[in-house]
Amino acid sequence: MLIAKTLSEINSYRQREQKYTIALVPTMGALHEGHISLIQRSRKECDRVIVSIFVNPLQFNPTEDLAEYPRQLETDCDLCAKLGVDLVFAPTLEAMGIAGDTSIQSLTTTVIPPVSMTSGLCGKYRPGHFQGVATIVTKLLNIIRPDRAYFGQKDAQQLAIIRRLVSDLNIPVEIIGCPIIRESSGLALSSRNQYLTTKDKEQALNIYSGLKQAAIAFYQGEKQASRLTAIVKDHLATVSEIETQYIELVDPQTLEPLETVESRGLLAVAAYLGNTRLIDNMILRQPTVAIDGPAGAGKSTVTRSVAEQLGLLYLDTGAMYRAVTWLVMNSGIDVKDEEKIADLVKGIKIDLISSESSDLPIGVYVNDTEVTKPIRTPEVTANVSAIAAQNAVREELVAIQQSYGQKGGIIAEGRDIGTNVFPDAELKIFLTASASERARRRFLDLQNQGYKDVDLVQLEQEIRRRDEKDSTRAIAPLKKANDAIEIVTDNLTIEEVINKIVELYQQLILL
Repeated sequence: MLIAKTLSEINSYRQREQKYTIALVPTMGALHEGHISLIQRSRKECDRVIVSIFVNPLQFNPTEDLAEYPRQLETDCDLCAKLGVDLVFAPTLEAMGIAGDTSIQSLTTTVIPPVSMTSGLCGKYRPGHFQGVATIVTKLLNIIRPDRAYFGQKDAQQLAIIRRLVSDLNIPVEIIGCPIIRESSGLALSSRNQYLTTKDKEQALNIYSGLKQAAIAFYQGEKQASRLTAIVKDHLATVSEIETQYIELVDPQTLEPLETVESRGLLAVAAYLGNTRLIDNMILRQPTVAIDGPAGAGKSTVTRSVAEQLGLLYLDTGAMYRAVTWLVMNSGIDVKDEEKIADLVKGIKIDLISSESSDLPIGVYVNDTEVTKPIRTPEVTANVSAIAAQNAVREELVAIQQSYGQKGGIIAEGRDIGTNVFPDAELKIFLTASASERARRRFLDLQNQGYKDVDLVQLEQEIRRRDEKDSTRAIAPLKKANDAIEIVTDNLTIEEVINKIVELYQQLILL
C-alpha cells in the first residue's frame, strides 16, 4: 500500500492507474467499523481504492473539538493495508490550500451549497460547517478524480449536500451512500464514540430506540411529521443525561422540512451526552424485503406468495431482464452485440403495473409498450441469460430497481438483491437448501413435466457447479449479507417458508 501526502504524488499515482476504476473513501481518520464497511464495499466494486485521511479544520467552529479530534494516522494506515487499500492520501494543510488562518473565510475560493440544504439540521447549529465540508470534498474529488466516492448514511445531511454539489458542478463521479453501521447494541458508530464511557453508551442508545419507536408508528400508518418527531422528543425527555439539540423530519434528498411523509422521510436527531455531540437518523419508508439465495431454493414462488399476503409490490426482476431481451430482439440487434445493446438500453424505461386489488405485477411495459405476454415466449427465454450477463444491461436495470426501492413497500428476489441491489433493505432473507435437496426437487419437477430419463446424481453435480460459478462471479457474486436471516428450506413446505418470512416481517413492523 502506498501513502501519498502531496499533490504530485497523487497525480503520479492517478496517471499510472488511469485505466482502472478508482474508488475514494473520504475520512477524517480514527477509522472504525463504519469506515471499514465503506472500504470493503468499495474494494468489491472498484479496481483501486484510495482512502483520504484529512482532519478538515474548515468544518470545525471555534468552539468545537478540532484540537481534541482523534488523530491516529499510523494505526489507520495499518488498518487500511489489511483491508486491501491501494493508497492512503494524507495531505498536509498546505497541500489542500490551507495555510495560516484556517477559517473558511481565509480560502480564496469556497464552495457554498444551497442555503436551503445548510440552514436546517446540523447546519443551523454549525454555521460554516457544510461550506467547509463542501470545499474540501470538492478539492478531494478534483485532486483524485475517482469514478466512485463512498459516504455513510449516518451523515445524511452531508451525503445529500455532496450529491447536490456533484450534480450542480458537473463533477464526473458517482456518489455511493452506504447504510449506517451500528454496534451490536444499535448505537451508530462514530469516531466520537471513544469519548463515551460504558454508562454513556447505555444512555446514548435511547437516541436509536427513540427513532425506532417513531418508525413503529410510521409503519403502522402515522404520517404526520409533528407526531413522529414528538415520539422521539418524548422518549429522549425521559433521559436527563441527554440534551437534545434537534429532532427534524425532512426530505432525504432536498432536506426540505416535511409536514407529512408520503413515501420517504429522513428522521434525524442531534444530541449531547456530556460534551460529546452525537447524531443519528433513520429513513422512514415502508419496508423493503430482499430475498437472496442459490438457484433452486424456491425464491420466486415464495416471494410472490409473501407479496400477496403482505400487500407488497413484487419487483419481478426476471421480467425486467426479459423485457430488455424482447427489446433487443425486436430491434433486430444481435444478442451478442454488447456495444449496440449498451446504446439501446441507455435510459430505458421499464414499468411494472399492478391491479387495484393486488400488488402483484399484471403488466410489464418497456418504453411504454406492453410486453407482458411476448416476454414469456421460448425465443425470449432462450436469450435472457446472454442479455442479463452484460454489464450495461445490469447497470441500467439495477438503477431502475433501486428507484423502486427508494419508496419501499416492495419485495424482490435474486442472487444479489440484498447484497448489491438493496443493501439497505429493512429485511433481508437468505433462502437456501442443500444441493441434494434442490436436485431432488428439480428431479421431481422434470418427471412431472414428462421427462423420465433424468439422472438425479447429474442434476446435483450441475447444481453444485452453478453454485460455485455464482459464488465466484466478479460482479455481485452470490453471498449471504451480514445482516441477512438464513432460512434453510430442507424439510420445510412452501407454506412453512412463507409463514416464516411473514412472521419475520411482522416482527420488523413491531420492532
